[in-house]
Amino acid sequence: MRRSIPLTLIAAIFALSGTMFSPAQAATGPCKPGEGADLRGKDFTHGAQLPDDLRCADLTEARLNGVDLTLKDLTGAILRGASLKQANLTQTTLKYADLRDADFTEADLGQLHADYADLRGAIMVDAEAGQAEFPYADLSGAKLTRAELTQADFTNAKLVDADLNESTPGQLKARKADFTRAKLHDAKMGQSNLRNATFKDADVSEAAFTQAELEGADFTGALVEGTSFVQADGADTTGSEGTPKGVAGPPTDTGFVPEDDSEPRVDRRPPPRGPSVGLIMVVLSAVGLALTMVIWGISTQRRNRRNAQFALIRHNAEEDITRLGEEIDRLDYEFQISGRGGMTADQDWRRAIDAYEAAKIALAVAQRREELHFVAQAVQDGRAALDRLKTRSL
Repeated sequence: MRRSIPLTLIAAIFALSGTMFSPAQAATGPCKPGEGADLRGKDFTHGAQLPDDLRCADLTEARLNGVDLTLKDLTGAILRGASLKQANLTQTTLKYADLRDADFTEADLGQLHADYADLRGAIMVDAEAGQAEFPYADLSGAKLTRAELTQADFTNAKLVDADLNESTPGQLKARKADFTRAKLHDAKMGQSNLRNATFKDADVSEAAFTQAELEGADFTGALVEGTSFVQADGADTTGSEGTPKGVAGPPTDTGFVPEDDSEPRVDRRPPPRGPSVGLIMVVLSAVGLALTMVIWGISTQRRNRRNAQFALIRHNAEEDITRLGEEIDRLDYEFQISGRGGMTADQDWRRAIDAYEAAKIALAVAQRREELHFVAQAVQDGRAALDRLKTRSL
């Protein structure tokens, strides 16, 4: 059993201090005012040296254009209004960071970790953010035009009024994400997990949701003109505006009524003389073709059944990996707010992180049901490591 600090308890603590709790304020949870380095307004674009410790640093309106921040830890940092155009933030940690109005134009955000970050009004036009993680982040009003977002994680994220026009968020993880009034014209959302996501009043015209998971998704008031829902699972465009593609509609009543020809007809054809050789050959060919189709149909059904079983098991494995990642994030947050940081040197902590990464890799390469065993084993190892770590921390 996991032991964690409920979010409701954290909210109550903030309320007692006279501050309402929100994801934006949770971004500074691990830090105290003035705790990090004061780098406000500084210019690092000409080779100026950044300090080694950037956790909770204040980089408000700092200039970091083109700066290499690969693998840097900026947990809880303040980069409000900072300029990071064409900066390299590959695998950078920005959890709980304040990134409001920051400019990431053409920046490399691949595998960025921005859990619970405040990105309201941030600019990520033409940014490369493949496999970036934004769970529970607030990207309201953010500009992600033409951004590369393949396999990015927006689970429970808030993207109200965000601009994702012409972006490429294929295979997105965005369960329960809020895209209310978002601009998603011509966005490529194929094979994305968008279960219970909200697209109220959003512009998704000409977007592609091919093979996306859309069970519980709400498109009320959304513009779906020319939007493709081909092979999308659970697509329901009730209450939307426009004509989408690939969504089954109600049967159409053509109003056709067959004529009643009551006048008897006289059959003037000569009586049959028995089947000809040609007819017999046609019948035999038809029987052979029918048998072939039956055999092919049975084989196809079996193959489809195996594929469906594999897809279901793979989906469950993906959910297990997501839950493991959320457990790691929550435990990290608990240690941060309790002042017990520095877990990176703990062997079990590293084992949990390594197991999480191994599970994601195993899932990506799995082609058969038997290969998903490696995913389950990695998830089990990761949870066991977390349990040992929590037991020692009690």
